Amino acid sequence: MTLDSPPKTTCSLCGQRSILISKGLDVCLDCIRKRPDEALEQTRKAHERSRHAFNLPAFPPKDGQARCRFCANECGIPEGERGYCGLRENRGGKLHHMAGTRARGLVSWYHDPLPTNCVADWVCPGGSEAGYPEFSYSTGPEYGYKNLAVFYQACSFDCLFCQNWHFRQVNPRSRGHSAEELARTVDSKTSCICYFGGDPSPQLAHALAASRIAVEKNQGRILRICWETNGSASRALLDQMAALSLKSGGCIKFDLKAFDEKLNVALCGVSNRRTLENFAHLASLIPQRPEPPFLVASSLLIPGYVDTQEVSRIAGFIASLNPHIPYALLAFYPQFEMTDLPTTSRSHAEACLVAAKEAGLTRVRVGNLHLLSRE
Repeated sequence: MTLDSPPKTTCSLCGQRSILISKGLDVCLDCIRKRPDEALEQTRKAHERSRHAFNLPAFPPKDGQARCRFCANECGIPEGERGYCGLRENRGGKLHHMAGTRARGLVSWYHDPLPTNCVADWVCPGGSEAGYPEFSYSTGPEYGYKNLAVFYQACSFDCLFCQNWHFRQVNPRSRGHSAEELARTVDSKTSCICYFGGDPSPQLAHALAASRIAVEKNQGRILRICWETNGSASRALLDQMAALSLKSGGCIKFDLKAFDEKLNVALCGVSNRRTLENFAHLASLIPQRPEPPFLVASSLLIPGYVDTQEVSRIAGFIASLNPHIPYALLAFYPQFEMTDLPTTSRSHAEACLVAAKEAGLTRVRVGNLHLLSRE
């Protein structure tokens, strides 16, 4: 090994050594696929360590009296304890919301000039020729206008590769902001609002309220409502998100971390079953507004874990619903518990691009090109 070579990690199950095995997981992709019970026992420990550092429950609680239905985790929170997202607790047998309501969201925001580094910028009205004149101010990218980027500081997943993991350091009892405060930041040059995080799912009551206030105050002009999410929201809340996006010309962007449920659990701590069900449900709504694209997908190309086989399965799933759904393959940068992995290589990205197209998708691209390594 040269001085410039990244260190190799040994899989705790099979003994394989590779730079594409993260110490954050301690197991390789082959073992996750072929020895899932043993592999998930190892990754379970990784998530316990990750969440303990931020005083969060290791896994979604199920046995408590206070029930939360905001997302797929459907926590049953025991007395005096918190749910998986950290924003809800059981007080006297009742669900108490520390944040994520109309009155108080754990949230920050900023204005981003358009076109911006959005997962959907290549197909959305803010960054392309799509949607003009009903949903866009311009026949091309909306220069001179801006996006209100809204970051929610909580999440329903525990992705060990999280690019925005610092939100976990925010105290859930900190001041927060009301939906009205957020809506007031929309000005005459704001043509879209995008909710991301973390994830909007645990705080959708706040985001939906802010959206409705903003739309009401800005009637008669373009204001698209968009979402970037892991797709874990309850169906009732998802339908409310969809209604706002369909009417306003916005889109819902699902980050499909994996197709294999066991790989999703290994990487993100929880199942992706609801994510895939929700994605299929939204795909059925596309005929209500075929253009500009209402539903967009993306996957992070994590070296050693999200390989061409995984991308092919994700892309095949998307294509089975609608082959014209845009799909972005995003280059990985090492973060959080997986800092020992390299960035995505150009050859990895190109192979995944081919795999996605061969699976039947007509609109696929590689994003974050500046992060790609040569090897």
